[in-house]
Amino acid sequence: MTYQNGRYGALDIGTVTCRLLVADVEDGAVREVAKEYAITDLGVGVDASGCLSEEAMERVLACVARYLQVLAACDTPDHPVRGLIAMATSAARDAANADEFAARLAALGVTLTVIPGQREAALTFAGASTDFPGENLLVVDIGGGSTELIAGRAGADPVAAHSFDIGCRRVTERFLRNDPPAADEMAAARAWMGEEMAPYFEHLAAAGFAIDRVVAVAGTATSVVSVREAMTTYDSTRVHKARVSADELAAIEERLAAEPLAVRKTCVGLDPKRAGVIVAGLVILEEVLGLAGADGYTASESDILKGMILEAARA
Repeated sequence: MTYQNGRYGALDIGTVTCRLLVADVEDGAVREVAKEYAITDLGVGVDASGCLSEEAMERVLACVARYLQVLAACDTPDHPVRGLIAMATSAARDAANADEFAARLAALGVTLTVIPGQREAALTFAGASTDFPGENLLVVDIGGGSTELIAGRAGADPVAAHSFDIGCRRVTERFLRNDPPAADEMAAARAWMGEEMAPYFEHLAAAGFAIDRVVAVAGTATSVVSVREAMTTYDSTRVHKARVSADELAAIEERLAAEPLAVRKTCVGLDPKRAGVIVAGLVILEEVLGLAGADGYTASESDILKGMILEAARA
């Protein structure tokens, strides 16, 4: 793969978060210049209504306007920004009014691409696999509306990739209606996830693909590390490539699932804005590990944003 050296921006508009990465690409290596993150909850109510709400779109538009100022500050004579790539995932895929949202972003000067789940999976694998050369990986990306599972050897194309309509926002709205979630709600959510995802793992087993490492990206997986380490200030250097055992994950899930939302919001290491969907995210991650027969996962800060930067720089 050939890449054009230079500075690029990547904007990832997800169901729960809106994120920006500005990075320099040099001979295929990606060096972070600036990174921004905000919980904007674009996908609130989309599973039931099929539309993006006005309030949710306004939140994201305000966030993007702020990010464009960050991008402009990184655009210098010595290091001009060669381009900005902007993508939206599950919530925009599901929404009947996604074209309206894209038009409003275009008015800000941002060209939005709503990518299918398979493309999201491929970009995520490209970003996450760079840190584990030569290993057989299962990359897990738990979003608000969907979860991508991508298996393959680092440095090669994925052998099996699938985007499931199983995300922490979707599961919360569909199943976890009590505060805290009731035992039967949790059981129903787990049963549904298992039924949906089991064929994927059966396919991997039939193909003889042996998983060396489960790599989990995005907010659910990284929040577990932050909570475990009781981080009062999030430290990505401590999170990236941290190992989390299945037992540690289960202990955090059981603790947070037993707490009402008001208490969960006070948890050290957890973004209060993520507290409403974190339990569902943890359950998804637990189910993936169980189906994979894995005793833990490696958290990664290299995800779809890195894959998007490489996509923008592709010659």
